[in-house]
Amino acid sequence: MKADVSLKGELQAAADATVARYGRIHILVNNAGVGGGGTYGEWTDAGWNWVLGVNLMSVIWGFEIFGPLIEAHGEGGQVVSTASVAGLIAGPSLAYDVSKYGVVALSEGMRNVLAPRKIGVSVLCPGVIRTQIMNSRRNVPQRFAGAVGNPPPTEGPRAEFIKALQERINNGIDPLYVGELVREAIENDWPYIFTDTEHEPFIDKRFAEIKQGFDRIRGRTPRR
Repeated sequence: MKADVSLKGELQAAADATVARYGRIHILVNNAGVGGGGTYGEWTDAGWNWVLGVNLMSVIWGFEIFGPLIEAHGEGGQVVSTASVAGLIAGPSLAYDVSKYGVVALSEGMRNVLAPRKIGVSVLCPGVIRTQIMNSRRNVPQRFAGAVGNPPPTEGPRAEFIKALQERINNGIDPLYVGELVREAIENDWPYIFTDTEHEPFIDKRFAEIKQGFDRIRGRTPRR
């Protein structure tokens, strides 16, 4: 069945339909995602509500609705939630990044919560994959009217950036390869699933800067 994952009731209906057809649920893949939300100075409530609703709240509800169904049969299972490398290194698409950071944090926390219940949790942090993410505006529900703002510019620096990004995506990693990695991750309960090492140096740089923050205060005694 089809479900608008930004609506909790439709996710619940999808869960009910799945149980009715298959009896038991062992694997949940929280994979819906949209790009957008606008840049700083262009933000709207609709934009934030749309991106967070699809990218983050649907994952929260996925755990809430499907988790107990996997627990119920006692046979164990796996939850895989799609974040992004943007969930570990922030870029220019801040609404998207915020939503994906949330998915990473939720997955890390829920892995500890669900492990004693024989449910593994993996977070998928893909790089540049050949998808329709740049065409997300085609699926904006009417209740989020205005979420995507003005059409993308056709000239200027931002237009060139969008064009270059689209070309990268058009030549991105095959989604079927990503699917193979996810299958392997489910079988082996990987905490993190990466698709390539392209962004590893940027992630290393972020962690190094975090470490520097601790180094700056090392040896100081906090006042109580």
